[in-house]
Order: sequence, then C-alpha cells, then structure tokens
Amino acid sequence: MFDLLSDVFETIRLKGTLYFRTDYSPPWAITVPPYQQAARFHFVIQGCCHVSLPSGSNIVLEPGDVVLIPRGRGHVLADRLGRAPAPLERVIQESGYDGKGAFVIGKSDPQATTQMVCGHLGFSQGADHPLLGALPEVILITQPDRARYPLLDESLRLVARRALSDEVGAAASIARLSEVFFIEAVRASVERHLPLANVMAAMTDLHIGRALELVHKTPGDPWTVETLAKASGMSRSRFAERFTELVGVAPMAYVTEWRLQKALARLSSSKASVKEVAAQAGYQSAAAFARAFSQRFGIPPTDTRDLESS
Repeated sequence: MFDLLSDVFETIRLKGTLYFRTDYSPPWAITVPPYQQAARFHFVIQGCCHVSLPSGSNIVLEPGDVVLIPRGRGHVLADRLGRAPAPLERVIQESGYDGKGAFVIGKSDPQATTQMVCGHLGFSQGADHPLLGALPEVILITQPDRARYPLLDESLRLVARRALSDEVGAAASIARLSEVFFIEAVRASVERHLPLANVMAAMTDLHIGRALELVHKTPGDPWTVETLAKASGMSRSRFAERFTELVGVAPMAYVTEWRLQKALARLSSSKASVKEVAAQAGYQSAAAFARAFSQRFGIPPTDTRDLESS
C-alpha cells in the first residue's frame, strides 16, 4: 500500500540528530538561534523549562512534556521567565561542553536540575511541501496527549531511557527515535490546527487522495487538471476547488513543485545525470528542467550535489 505521508518525509529527507542532553542548575537562560530547514524539540525528563517564542508565546514544560518547534524559529529556554538569556554558542563555550555526555550548567543539587533531551530534525536544503507550511509555530505534547497516542508515548519513553544510559549508540538511537516522534507528533496535532488537518485530510480523501497518490507515484506523467479530475472521479471545476481548499495550492502548482522536489531529492542522493532526472520529472529537455530548477532553488541542478556535501 502506497503511503503518501511516508513519501513526503522520505523526499524531504527528514533526519534526526541529538544535539545535547542537559543538566542545568538555576539560574539559567539560553537563546537558541533560528535554523532554516529544521525543526527542534526539547523533552523534559526532570525539572521544568520555560520556552519563549518570538510571537510572545510562553510555554512551561514539566517532566514528561515535549515541545516541537517545526520551522526552526529562534527561541529562549530558561528556568523561569524574565531572565536575560545568553546566546547558546557562548554558553557552550563557557561551560566547556564538548558534545560528549551531558551539557552541564552550574553545579548544585542533582535532584533540582533541569534535565532535557534536545534534538534537531533537519530537512534537505530546499525541501518543502504544503505539509511543512501547514505546521503551527509550536507543537506542545503533554502527558495527557501521550496517553492518547501510545506510539508517541512509547517513542518518548525510549528516548528518555536511551538519553540517560550513556551506552554506545545512544545518540544514534535517539536520532532515529526522534524521527518517529516527529511524525507521530504531527499526527497528534491534526485536530488542533486546521491548515494541518486539511493537508492530512487531503491525503486520506477518497478523491483528492487518489490524485495525490498518482502524482507521487509517477510525477513525470503528463498530468493535467482534467486527467487528475477524471482519475479522481470528479468534475474538473469541483476537483480543482476541493484540491486547493485542502492542500492549499492549485493542482498543477502542486504537480510542478512535487516534480522539482523529487528531482532535488534524486540529484542529492544518486549519481543520476541531470538529463535522466529531468526526464523522470516530466521535462522534455534538460535545458527546460535546468531553468525551472534554478528558478525554484536558486542554483543550477549541477550544483546540487556540491550544496549537499558542503
């Protein structure tokens, strides 16, 4: 069975990374800088953490809570609101943290420290999809939320266990588990965020989901609004209206963008020639493909592999 959501995440090349485990003693406040093409999460195992976002939103995390900031926005972490934060890079330098073990600030009562697992989920440079655009500024997962979503809960329990073990391979395990967590957190957030709910509904809709599946399976086919509408069992006008309503973009805009996203992924992960990738994406000439690719991503397709390796 073809899984649209899996195809999206595979194409944008979702990849988790553990960037630190904390052991912070009050007082502390840190500015986490913005980072394009990334989502960040902070999972509290012990203590509490105040998270402040540029929009003015403030969230208090208790043990077992996790916050996901999907669009890489900068934010402040602190033991309480109102503290003047220091830049993350400076705090790392002053603490002597070398990337191994826990990132320690201060030395006081071990039972009173804030212990967190902080992770980074990256996407391929230039990768995009309406699903990413529909994600909210912040996703908060609390203990009641975890009780409702067993797989989400289990992935976080495993993250906590691995983070505290210091065993060989713990960081790699957490990175992979964070990818599971991200996907399950998106699923758990659907009912709270209408744009996200619409995109997810499109994937399961009897008619629109069928059109999306066709485009994802064979993006290079000569799709038109008419052929997609016919395959979906809808009139052209009703199909175009319903597709745009749920997905957030018109059908052919989606087709064009997805072809380029698949091309970007293939250029980045294979040795296929530009001509081969262009043909698979439905372009009759490599020159036409190169123009469209350069206009969309700001670089020619021949430079994509250099970008990924830099």
